[in-house]
Amino acid sequence: MSDTAEYRPLDGLPAPTLVTRGEQVIHANPALLALLGVGMEEIRDARPLELLARFSPADRSWLEPMHADYTRGATVPDKLWLRVHVTGGQERTYCLRRGSGLRPEDTLLMLVDAEGEASMRRLTEALVEASGELVHCRDEQAVLEMAAEAIHRQGFFVTVLLLEGDALVHGPMRQDPAQVATGEQLPGKPGREVRVPRASMPHLEEVLARRKAVFHHDLFGTLGGMRHDHSIVRALDAPIFVEGVPFGFLSIQGETLTPTSAATLELFARQVGGALENVRHHRSAAARLAELSRLQSELVAQERLTVLGEAAGVVAHEVRNPLGAILNAVAVLKRDKLGTIGTSAVEMLEEEATRLDAMVRDLLDVVRPLEPRPRPLHPGELARRTLELFRERRQLGQVRVSVDEAPDVPTLQADETLLQLALENLLRNAVQASPPRGEVRVVVRGVPEGLSLIVEDEGPGVSPADAQRLFEPFFTTRTTGTGLGLAVVRRVVLAHGGTVSVGQRPGGGARFELRLPLQCEPRPLPPLR
Repeated sequence: MSDTAEYRPLDGLPAPTLVTRGEQVIHANPALLALLGVGMEEIRDARPLELLARFSPADRSWLEPMHADYTRGATVPDKLWLRVHVTGGQERTYCLRRGSGLRPEDTLLMLVDAEGEASMRRLTEALVEASGELVHCRDEQAVLEMAAEAIHRQGFFVTVLLLEGDALVHGPMRQDPAQVATGEQLPGKPGREVRVPRASMPHLEEVLARRKAVFHHDLFGTLGGMRHDHSIVRALDAPIFVEGVPFGFLSIQGETLTPTSAATLELFARQVGGALENVRHHRSAAARLAELSRLQSELVAQERLTVLGEAAGVVAHEVRNPLGAILNAVAVLKRDKLGTIGTSAVEMLEEEATRLDAMVRDLLDVVRPLEPRPRPLHPGELARRTLELFRERRQLGQVRVSVDEAPDVPTLQADETLLQLALENLLRNAVQASPPRGEVRVVVRGVPEGLSLIVEDEGPGVSPADAQRLFEPFFTTRTTGTGLGLAVVRRVVLAHGGTVSVGQRPGGGARFELRLPLQCEPRPLPPLR
C-alpha cells in the first residue's frame, strides 16, 4: 500500500473506508480491514476489481459491469446497496457511498451499515408475497393462519385477537410455547377458550377509536404492573377492519421490531382485512349463485308445470270422457254371462281402464287449483280411516301398516279431503316400496309448530340426490308409476301452509314427514297455466 499520510485521519472513522487511485487501492482504514478480516499485507496494492469477490454473487453480476463503466469515465450512482461477505462468513448489507479524494485521481469509498434497510426490504418482500397468497384463501381461518405464519417467519411473535361482543378471544397465534403454558396456568384452560373483557384492555380500544396501529416501545410499561422481570418488550397492536367494521387485532412482539417495521406491519394488517373481505365476497357470491340456481330450477319446474297444466285440460276433455264410457261399457258387459276368455278380457279391460283413470285423476290433482276449506278434524282418526280404505280396496298386499298416535294429539284445522288425498299418496308410495311382509308406520304427534305426520317404510330408502327431486311432477325412482303422487302431497301441504320433507328411516327405509300448523291459513294454489 502506498504511503498516503494525508489519508491517515480516516483511520479514526468507525465506517469501513477505502481510497483508490485509478485501479489501485492506496488506503484502507482499520474498520474495513476488520470487516473483511484481512491484514494490510493482503490488501496492499490490491486492485478494486479483486475486492468484488467479497460481495454477494447476485450483486457482483451487476456491480462488475458498473465498475467497468466507471473506469471508462461513465457516470454511475453515488450510492449503491450491496451485500458483503464479512468475517465469519456472514453476509451483511451496506450502502456504498462514493466521493472525491484529496487529489483529482483519488476516489473515496465508504461502507455505511444498511442492515436495518436490508431487514426492512426482506420484511416488505415477505409480506408482499404473503399478501398475494392471502387472496387465494377461501375461509377466514385460513387467512388468519397464513397471516400469523407470515409474520412469525420474520422473527416476530404474533397473536390474532378477535372481537366477540364485549370480549376479546384468541385466534391463531405464534408464541413462545413456554410463555403460552405459563399464561394458561392462571385461567386453567387453553388460551383459545379464554374470553378477555375489552374493558380490561383500554389501549386496544384506543387503537380502534383511532383506526390506527400503536407501537409500544415498552409493552409492559403500557399495560402497567404486568412486568415479570426487567425485560423491555417492543410491540405493535394493528387493527383489522373488515368492510369498515372492527374485526380484531394483530398483536405483534419482537426484539427487532422498530417504528419503521411497525408501519409495514400495519399495512399488512390492512391487507389481512382486505383478504377477509374477499372471503366474504366469495361466500356471498356463492350464496347468490346458489340462490340464482335455485330460482332457475324453480322457473324451469314452473314452466314444466305450466305446460302440464295446459295438457291436463286436454286430458280432462279428450281422455276422461271416453274413459268413462269404457268403464260404463265394462259394467254392462259384466252383467252378461261370458265365457272364461270373455270374463278374463273384461277384467283385464276394467283393470287397465281403472289404472288409467287413476293416472288421469293424479294428473288433475297436480294441476288443478287447490283451495283448502279447513274444518276441525282429528289427525289420528283421519290416519286410521285412510288405512281402513286401503284394507277395503285390498291395496296393502302382504305389507303390515300400523298407526302410532301420541297421547293428547291436538285437533287440526285442515281440509279433510285434501289431507286424506296426501296421506293416501304417501301410504301408497310406502306400501309399493316395502318388501313382502314389510312394515309401514304412520306416526301422529304434536310438535311446537303444530302437527307432525310421519310415514315410514322398510324399502330401499331415498338417496340424497333423489331427495332433491322427489317432489317434482313425473320424477319417479320406480320402473312403474307416474311420478305424480308426491307432487300432489307437496301441493296439498303448501296449500295448508306446512312443509314436507324426506329422509332415511333408522334401520333402513324412507321417512316422509308432514308438518302442519294447527290453525290453517289457507293459501290457495292457482291452477298451473
